[in-house]
Amino acid sequence: MGQEELMSQAEDVADQFLRVTKQYLPHLARLCLISTFLEDGIRMWFQWNEQKDYIEATWGCGYFLATCFVLLNLTGQLGGCVLILSRHFVQYACFGLFGIIALQTVAYSILWDIKFLMKNLALGGGLLLLLAESRSEGKSMFAGVPSMGESSPKQYMQLGGRVLLVLMFMTLLHFDPSFFSILQNMVGTALIILVAIGFKTKLAALTLVIWLLAINIYFNAFWAVPAYKPMHDFLKYDFFQTTSVIGGLLLVVALGPGGVSMDEKKKEW
Repeated sequence: MGQEELMSQAEDVADQFLRVTKQYLPHLARLCLISTFLEDGIRMWFQWNEQKDYIEATWGCGYFLATCFVLLNLTGQLGGCVLILSRHFVQYACFGLFGIIALQTVAYSILWDIKFLMKNLALGGGLLLLLAESRSEGKSMFAGVPSMGESSPKQYMQLGGRVLLVLMFMTLLHFDPSFFSILQNMVGTALIILVAIGFKTKLAALTLVIWLLAINIYFNAFWAVPAYKPMHDFLKYDFFQTTSVIGGLLLVVALGPGGVSMDEKKKEW
């Protein structure tokens, strides 16, 4: 069987999957995408004193400001999740969650940890795709801007979302000489590039979803670590962040790559 025939069969399988799941996929994508905010908001409730004491000790900002920080994180994240899942004021919810990402990046010194920073940027990419989806539903945040076809803000939000999403996979590359690691890096890099440039996008994104889901369950099995160990919280954080990126990729599968992509340009050739 030739390479083109194999690729064609793979695309047929992806199309069949989309036809079967078309009604449910966007809902699943949104739930996965907001999962890290939902988990973090709940954690803020149950670890209120620990989070407050950490911020107060780290920044020396006093009891009042530390309390405000935890309260803002709790209400901002849980409120944003409720709005997104209920499909009300989605754009405002997304902007609020963007703000939470920026606030936490500074407060927890994520800015200086490249791996965590890239994961946060990937999370922001998922939110950009969510904004693009809400725009496609007619809730434009650029009401005064005339439509410019494929140059519209929606298309660039989808492009930016795709590019930021693939940053998650940069953190999964393993630089060791084993055959498995080299193969994984080559295949992963190829899929990353396909999603970023928007070529065979739905198939590449769906393959990345499967790959990332397997890696997430295998490497971030926080449920197998006792809750009192610090590694439990670390793996749990990583698990839900990765789940959110999976949600972003599912949105790419559901919505397509947008106008700024090779898939779209091929239609003009």
